[in-house]
Amino acid sequence: MGQIRDVEIRDETIRLGQLLKLAGLVEHGAAAREVLEAGEVTVNGREEIRRGRQVAAGDVVAFGGERIRVRGPAS
Repeated sequence: MGQIRDVEIRDETIRLGQLLKLAGLVEHGAAAREVLEAGEVTVNGREEIRRGRQVAAGDVVAFGGERIRVRGPAS
């Protein structure tokens, strides 16, 4: 995988499904659920299937050949 793209969030944490939408990796919540249930998403290198999992600043999420790093409001 190539470079990591930073995605800024407003709060200290965000749900994984919301982050996937915010980063433009999926178009809607149903798509987020599908890719998570299929085991296609990792958080910090570990497979994650929970759409409601909280991710925070510094976490790295990978899906579809892209990697994004969460940036909090003060980071």
